[in-house]
Parts: sequence; structure tokens; C-alpha cells
Amino acid sequence: MSDLDGLIRELEESAARLRAGELDAVQAAELVERCAELAARVGAELDRAGREAERDAPAEGQEQLL
Repeated sequence: MSDLDGLIRELEESAARLRAGELDAVQAAELVERCAELAARVGAELDRAGREAERDAPAEGQEQLL
């Protein structure tokens, strides 16, 4: 499993815990903070993957040999 998959899984699990409504206010606030951290890391991973894809893509006007 990639780092991105793990981050997404943790974010989904955290969101499910928040939706369940079984946390007290302090626990919920801490979990919201954790979700924000996870979302930022997911965004950074997606940006990194996008930059890699651009770097590995053929230059404009270049055809790729099959």
C-alpha cells in the first residue's frame, strides 16, 4: 500500500469517527485537527505525484514510441 493510500484510509476512518458523534468536544476537536493534517499531507502527496507525472511526460510535440 502506498503512503497516499494509508493517509486516505486514516482520513476516512477519522471522518467516520467524527460522524458517529460519540466523541466529546475535546476529542472531536483533536480529531478535526488530525483530519486537517492528513488532508494537507494528502494534498502534498498529490502535488508531488503530479510534478513527477509532468517530469516523466514527453515534451510537447514529442510523440511517444509504442
